[in-house]
Amino acid sequence: MNNKRWFALVIAIGLFVISIVVQVSTSVATANFDQMFNFEDNQLSETVIEEGAVDKKIAVLHLEGVIQDASGGSLINANVYNHKRFLDTLDQAGEDSSVKGIIIRVNSPGGGVVESAEIHDKIVDIQNTYQKPVYVSMGNTAASGGYYISAPADKIVAHPATLTGSIGVIMESFNFAEFAEEHGINFNTIKSGKYKDIMSSSRKMTDDERDILQTMINDLYGDFVDVIVEGREMKEQRVREIGDGRVYTGSQAKEINLVDDLGTLDDTIALMKKDNQLGKASVIEYEKGLPFNQLLSGTMQNMLGTEKDLFGIQEFLRQSNGPRAMYLYSE
Repeated sequence: MNNKRWFALVIAIGLFVISIVVQVSTSVATANFDQMFNFEDNQLSETVIEEGAVDKKIAVLHLEGVIQDASGGSLINANVYNHKRFLDTLDQAGEDSSVKGIIIRVNSPGGGVVESAEIHDKIVDIQNTYQKPVYVSMGNTAASGGYYISAPADKIVAHPATLTGSIGVIMESFNFAEFAEEHGINFNTIKSGKYKDIMSSSRKMTDDERDILQTMINDLYGDFVDVIVEGREMKEQRVREIGDGRVYTGSQAKEINLVDDLGTLDDTIALMKKDNQLGKASVIEYEKGLPFNQLLSGTMQNMLGTEKDLFGIQEFLRQSNGPRAMYLYSE
């Protein structure tokens, strides 16, 4: 390596170190010092976004991204959806006696069947146990599992342009059988039962296998319908009529009673205050501890640029190595 390359390398390393120092210094200057060194994974801190009474709070919880029980972040991306953390956040908002109302800001195309059901059940438990109103404010997308978790809310507010609905269940897998045959690729499969390799990518699906999976999907779809029937107080036949998998805009969803009102997050906050005599309440958000993890995440993303997408693809492939039923809307 010649002198110019060494010089360029030293400059790059120096800029990297300076970037970290500057960002750490900024964090120290702007953040609570105790929170900076709080490394407990379940520790959540409050950020006041609207001043008011400290004994009357409205908690705003953000649900962003695909609802799946994944690892929940890395140095490359510390801001992906973390299922356990979101459930813990719901618990904290429910158990805090100073929190008088909860707003869930949903911006999600849905996700796993089990994960969506766990959030739904947690919301219902909070409503029944603590008698607290739970409102949903829909962002750009609140479809499929995003709507499933919204259904039990006391009130749902969507933006007119929100994409919601997509009521249904989907299961997909790749099939390489024809490609393999054309290229002389053979698959060796040893199995304990007739259906052990159901949805195998190496052969065509049989009619019996399709019937088995369709029955399972129909059962899960029935659960989805029941959630809407109960949460929205609609007739089952009507839910099945509009729940054919299509998406609706927020305006269309209001016309068919899938949402209650149209508006923004600020409108939802104002509505909760008006409906529940919380005019003097403060409005808070929860934020995760471990800001150094978020700091390093941002630094790594800036350093790596679009190469971080590679890690996202690897994570997607790792999570998708087997077919699973999903409450998921995908464009």
